[in-house]
Amino acid sequence: MLLFLLLSATTVMAQAKKVYNESLDPMAQIEDAKAIAAEEGKYVLCQVGGNWCPWCLRFAEFADTNAAVHNTIEENFVYIHINYSKDHTNPEAMKYLGNPARFGFPVFVILDAEGNRIHTQNSAYLEEGKGYSEKKVNDFLLNWTPKAVNTLKE
Repeated sequence: MLLFLLLSATTVMAQAKKVYNESLDPMAQIEDAKAIAAEEGKYVLCQVGGNWCPWCLRFAEFADTNAAVHNTIEENFVYIHINYSKDHTNPEAMKYLGNPARFGFPVFVILDAEGNRIHTQNSAYLEEGKGYSEKKVNDFLLNWTPKAVNTLKE
């Protein structure tokens, strides 16, 4: 019984963690991330979703706790969480990102340092069981790093 209570409490606490700041202007987030990406030679990884989405919160935790994925993100991307408002209060950002909601949530949009959208990723392809696959996520990320994309341009 004690184990059940501890697991239940842990689940509630994990679900209570908010990674999307609903008060931020998404376009300002994108502009700030682009500036950092340009300075650091990275791309911008936008995770679009919301605190209302369990899979969005699950991915954010996975990206933070899985060492391989976390390192790939840290080395190659400026990682931001763009809140998708169910009442469409941020249409400018969604249009800028190519209206990614059609792919479900979370959805990932990769921008180069100039803000050009270079890839949109449906997260369903990255899932495994009730979580995310380290291999699938890392393969996706490594295929869209500045180095990988620029190699293709040469």
